[in-house]
Amino acid sequence: MSEWYYADAQRERHGPVEAGAIRELFRKGELDLTTLVWREGMSQWQPLSAAAEELQLLVTAPASEGIDLRADYTAIADGSAVAAAAAAAADRQASPYAAPGTVSHDYSNVVHGGEVVHAGLWRRFAASIIDSFVTGILSYALLIPLMLVMGVSMASLSGSDVASAGVMVTFYTLNYAISILVPAVYFGWMYSTSNMASLGKMAVGIKVVRGNGEGLTFWRGFLRYIALVLFTVVTCGLGVLISGLMVAFTQRKQGVHDMVCDTLVVDKWAFTDNPEWQQRGLGTVTIVVLSIFGLLALLGIVAVLAVVGIASSNFN
Repeated sequence: MSEWYYADAQRERHGPVEAGAIRELFRKGELDLTTLVWREGMSQWQPLSAAAEELQLLVTAPASEGIDLRADYTAIADGSAVAAAAAAAADRQASPYAAPGTVSHDYSNVVHGGEVVHAGLWRRFAASIIDSFVTGILSYALLIPLMLVMGVSMASLSGSDVASAGVMVTFYTLNYAISILVPAVYFGWMYSTSNMASLGKMAVGIKVVRGNGEGLTFWRGFLRYIALVLFTVVTCGLGVLISGLMVAFTQRKQGVHDMVCDTLVVDKWAFTDNPEWQQRGLGTVTIVVLSIFGLLALLGIVAVLAVVGIASSNFN
């Protein structure tokens, strides 16, 4: 026997229930022909009118006050009720209720009350590795032309020490500005999208939200990165380590920049209709990224030791 799900007037999903329960709710007037329903085998949620014959609403539901079931059934047969139900569903906008087992990324409707899995240090670190490559490529796409222009300018001004110094100061200023602003714009833009996540965070299955589960605006995402940079500068580079320790040991896994900007990093299914789909472990992508990073770091250490060994032997 099929199990059914339905959405009430407050857009809350209920179920699973048997077909008889749907018929009883329809008889009581708690459900109508525009109510969205779903059962296993349906590709998407549909108005109750589309399943009225399958649920035998005409046969088993006696006429109740104010409801002409035969007229409703006739309307279903000629398609007018289906059109009306579709129009009503369009007025409600798309249903936020994904069929169980399907993927839905509608984060516009914050759902409270379910368990929230906060992203731990290693998932966030793996995401930062991916994002570092992305922001590095974007930054160098701007820095390389800048270096070429500055190189030509230095060559043409080789006879003037003052002018050359001015070009160098301009170059370093633009270099630092690009290195900071490009990631800030990238994160601000990505966090303000419907995915609420940068490419790295999407890859490991996490997102950045407000403390109440709402999405970030561009400027909040922008300033969140700036806050991390400023904290790192003020602490002479220790800010990244301090934030990492805070993420590892605080209850809500927040770094200083998270606390300042009222943000949380959580699993992508947190604050949705399907909190049970949240992932509590590292996940395959996180493990692969960390493994590759660890291998490269090990090779780098071996290479440095080899160079030091060769240099010392030559010196002797």
